[in-house]
Amino acid sequence: MIITLPANFDMNANLGYLTREKNECMYEIESDIITKVIAIGEMQSLVQISVIDNQQMVVQFLNDSRPIEKWEREKIVTYIHEWFDLDNDLTPFYEMANSDPLLQIPAQKFYGLRVIGIPDLFEALCWGVLGQQINLAFAHTLKRQFVESFGDSIEWKSKKYWVFPPYERIAQLEPTDLAAIKMTVKKSEYIIGIARLMASGELSKDQLMNMNFKEAERSLIKIRGIGPWTANYVLMRCLRFQTAFPIDDVGLINSIKTLRNMNRKPTKEEILALSIPWKNWESYATFYLWRVLY
Repeated sequence: MIITLPANFDMNANLGYLTREKNECMYEIESDIITKVIAIGEMQSLVQISVIDNQQMVVQFLNDSRPIEKWEREKIVTYIHEWFDLDNDLTPFYEMANSDPLLQIPAQKFYGLRVIGIPDLFEALCWGVLGQQINLAFAHTLKRQFVESFGDSIEWKSKKYWVFPPYERIAQLEPTDLAAIKMTVKKSEYIIGIARLMASGELSKDQLMNMNFKEAERSLIKIRGIGPWTANYVLMRCLRFQTAFPIDDVGLINSIKTLRNMNRKPTKEEILALSIPWKNWESYATFYLWRVLY
């Protein structure tokens, strides 16, 4: 399958983000080709994704996993569009960023980078919970342990390519079932609780997508284990609210400190003042600032 890419897309910038953590378990990248299982409901397809001249994305199905039905293939295209935020015109963002003293350098250095998404709501929420109050490397270790303990995989050329555990499966577990994973008991409880809310139909991506930003943020924060940081992370990377802004994020704070050559951390008030020109592009501003250090 061929996907036509939008302007302001640079695969090298996106691969730079995707390859920053060597312990990533949800895809593999070799010679600028991404190999990943895309799972939508019961459908699991192992695909390889490559890009020609930043104009066309080529999607090849491996291991006889090409869906027979056209609508199933269209769902995979939709997933890839969401993953790379391909339906978003970044021209206004770059116009703003190029005149912004804080964003100007990151926007030029990482030009063509998209906010890489996590289209599956359960995966996004779990990743948000796993990453709370620990460093990124340890968060990836926990994710790998969780995925390899409870997820499915497709084997191809003697390698396993993993599928994130479905919420239906995790909803059946107790915190003791996650004891071998080096996360806190509280995080195990939070993840199982989220899975049970989704299994009961009380929480879904469709419900949240039909809300405005504030309604969706409030709905997420009501969930045990989801605070403002995790809510905004999910609003940004899964639900695609461009106004999502995890203002208390340590990485955001440290990036601003670095770019402004500060000998202290910027205050919340200072960050709010700096972010005034970013209106409606807060999620992209945050993502580009993260890339300064991560």
